[in-house]
Amino acid sequence: MSPAIVLPPQVLDCMNALEDRGFAAYAVGGCVRDALRGAVPQDYDLCTAASPEAMKAIFAGRGLVLAGEKHGTVGVVTADGVVEITAFRAEAAYSDHRHPDSVRFVADPSADLARRDFTVNAMAYSPRRGLLDPFGGREDLEHKRLRAVGDPAARFQEDALRILRGVRFSASLGLEPEEKTLSAMLALRGLLDALARERVFQELDRALPALGLEDLLRFGPILAAVIPELEATFDFDQRSPHHAYSLYEHIARVTAALPGDPALRWAGLLHDTGKPPAFRADENGRGHFPGHAALGAQIAEGVLTRLRAPAALRERVCLLIREHMTPLPPDKKILRRRLGRFGEEAVRQLLALQRADFAGKGTPEARDLSAFDAVEALLRQIEGEDRCFTLKDLRINGNDLISLGFSPGPGLGRTLDALLNLVQDEALENSRGALLAQAEKMRPKEECPWPKS
Repeated sequence: MSPAIVLPPQVLDCMNALEDRGFAAYAVGGCVRDALRGAVPQDYDLCTAASPEAMKAIFAGRGLVLAGEKHGTVGVVTADGVVEITAFRAEAAYSDHRHPDSVRFVADPSADLARRDFTVNAMAYSPRRGLLDPFGGREDLEHKRLRAVGDPAARFQEDALRILRGVRFSASLGLEPEEKTLSAMLALRGLLDALARERVFQELDRALPALGLEDLLRFGPILAAVIPELEATFDFDQRSPHHAYSLYEHIARVTAALPGDPALRWAGLLHDTGKPPAFRADENGRGHFPGHAALGAQIAEGVLTRLRAPAALRERVCLLIREHMTPLPPDKKILRRRLGRFGEEAVRQLLALQRADFAGKGTPEARDLSAFDAVEALLRQIEGEDRCFTLKDLRINGNDLISLGFSPGPGLGRTLDALLNLVQDEALENSRGALLAQAEKMRPKEECPWPKS
């Protein structure tokens, strides 16, 4: 029995316009998959028997987006956004393992679905014609199975990005890769070298927040194919009584334990990449990793630069990795200084990374996370107090010191820094009167207390 999928009015309007002119039209791909899962689709794509020329004629009175016309796609502008409609098509060989050498328009919607990546994405739906599911995508969805359309090796050789999409769909949709599909993904991961780095980053950035421990372990070789710096962590024995797992398993456990924030997930994945080059064994054979945090930040900088990651993300990830060994003790004075140095968001991210890093050791002592709970409580307490983390939070500024007789220059800045430290240490009230009185005591004797003429 065909499912009852509710389509938005603007989508139905476009479908009806095509059908009324004799052209079969279907909602296709992810929107059908998500509707069958009970999720609300983020967008809707249509496919149709109409050619681009026919579509332009049918929707001539509306705004059109024709950027994809040569590939058979016409965008129809509606009050609720653009509805993309693509002619049924078949594709020739993929010489670059990413784009078809040519496309041709066809009349059979099943031929169009045959070119798609996974069965769960190869379904189409029409209120007039019902569900079109020639490859068993609905059954795979019900059984939580990820299966390539047709021959998995052929699908991944056509478009290597499908390997990373498979990682993402498996994790985000909770689908178990079918054996042949997984084998082909692993065997053909070398094809990922041919992809544009930007596309690799986009897929990884979307996948990382969803990856659980099993995903990270299963797909580790695929991640290492696009981030070779991870290879050295596989089966790496840390030779430490404080670590029960190999280095990569530790990394996987840390990453999986983190919230889904992309910066945190990237930091978790790359935080210990500095350990292999930093490794030193002492006379007892025990492993040590001096400077591994700084080395890891350098490696992460290289990885994210190569992948064309946004600068803001790259900077935050490198900060988190570089400082992930910086103590965040349950001490209000130290925490205030950390808040002033890094900012509130970064301190909370650092605490989350350190908590996951500690728990990911796998040793008995790593089960006690009470110290992190205490820091969380202190941060909440500090948030409810009069905040003074940076110089801009002080109730006076450089002009106030100059009015006291301070000369502009480095000495003035040092005085403001000293006042901030006193306030953060709870040795001085952050009020204008108290700060000016303390500044007067700190003014060098040779400074004239009167404005110079």
